[in-house]
Amino acid sequence: MRHIKIFDTTLRDGEQSPGVALNHAQKLEIAHQLARLGVDIIEAGFAISSPGDFECIQRIAQEVHGPVICSLARLNKADIERAAMALEPADKRRIHVFTSASKIHLEKMLKKTPEQILELSHEMIQFALQFTDDVEFSAQDVMRADPEFVYQLYRVAIEAGATTINIPDTVGYGSPNEYGRIIRTIYDDVVAGRNVAISTHCHDDLGMATALSLAAVENGATQIECTINGIGERAGNTSLEEVVMAIHTRKDWYHAETKINTRELYRASRLVSRLTGMPVQPNKAIVGDNAFAHESGIHQDGVLKHKDTYEIMNAELVGREAAVMVMGKHSGRAAFRKALSDLGYTFTDEKINALFARFKELADRKGQIYADDLRALVEARTDVPQTFTLQGFQITSGLNITPVAFVRLSTPEGIVEATAHGDGPVAAAFSAINQITGITPELDTYRIQAVTRGSEALGEVSITARYQNMHITGQSVATDVVESSARAWIRVINQIVAGMGKTKVATDAAESL
Repeated sequence: MRHIKIFDTTLRDGEQSPGVALNHAQKLEIAHQLARLGVDIIEAGFAISSPGDFECIQRIAQEVHGPVICSLARLNKADIERAAMALEPADKRRIHVFTSASKIHLEKMLKKTPEQILELSHEMIQFALQFTDDVEFSAQDVMRADPEFVYQLYRVAIEAGATTINIPDTVGYGSPNEYGRIIRTIYDDVVAGRNVAISTHCHDDLGMATALSLAAVENGATQIECTINGIGERAGNTSLEEVVMAIHTRKDWYHAETKINTRELYRASRLVSRLTGMPVQPNKAIVGDNAFAHESGIHQDGVLKHKDTYEIMNAELVGREAAVMVMGKHSGRAAFRKALSDLGYTFTDEKINALFARFKELADRKGQIYADDLRALVEARTDVPQTFTLQGFQITSGLNITPVAFVRLSTPEGIVEATAHGDGPVAAAFSAINQITGITPELDTYRIQAVTRGSEALGEVSITARYQNMHITGQSVATDVVESSARAWIRVINQIVAGMGKTKVATDAAESL
């Protein structure tokens, strides 16, 4: 079995999704989950794009162990030196240098000739090798480029010392057979038996990113670049969970395997969805709510008789254990800890105590608590300094009545109350919170979805907001959607106070992407 490396770019290419802005704490949480998942490489960011990106890469390099930590860099010394500085604390580091291959990119974007690109690629790969012996080289937009120039460019990269060559279909233009033929030619004629890995990086503009990546594996690629939930620019990137489970399920066809701990896939998906504010569609392969659901009578009959009739993998394999466990307000702390442990969560006593208090509050309202409720409770935990906390609220709303919200917050000055009107109960609550805190973020997106079962299901609210030069996300869960909304809004404000929003300071480097 060939080992296929999983190169996760959720924190770099994935974060370029429109509307996504992760702060340092959120990126670090995702990076730790990627390490638990068992990815081979984490592309932690683009070091020169902003001081915030540099600091975040450096912190991940210091604190996350196991995977190779990687930073992106263009073909210039400043980018490469900045990447090397950010990666210095990492146990294992990689510098990923990139250029472009297509005529339209060279002429319209880089304004360089093919000869200049060849010379610069050789020079900068050798420069990067002064800082690490693990250098990856990419040329954007391969599928719209002259194949002969592509092959020449990668020959130069290998001669310069690149240890991995990445073949990106940057705009999702290729077909699987076409892409596979290019990978096969590079494998046979360019790499030609040398100890150089071939990587694939595909976008989903035509809905074929997963198929393209798997076609590459069939033709000699040994690394797939992908993101959790397939997030990324435009229509997104290759979905990590899809390629991993395709290789796992069809080992007979691909004759390959990854080292991914598949039982962490669902947890990773939920985490990224929550922190980015990007919901996973119900029919999403592997991690969607309907991925293991059967409604058709024929399908139900078959599955009841034998799961394999309509299931090619089981939910437990991807970390979606059946919600058999039921807990309630009479459950004790030991049972609560055991339930979390069974779901794969391990916390300190202090965090257990904080979660247990929320659990008891939820059990009093909801009665029976299932595994999904506990997951939502854990995933909604906060590591943001609590400058303001919700102490109480009351909403007056109805047909032909202007909604009014009364809100009580704990503040550094003590308990403060305010009343405000709004177009709806949520808007009124936000307005009252703004009055108390003196902070008025601008709401970008507001999403709500039921994350557990039953008529008293937990409602998860995800918010993205802007304040001055910061983009912030806030999430919360509660059985009352107004409460969940208020808590999410307060989380946004607490992040602003703590300076934890992601600063969108566009540098020349960031704008070039």
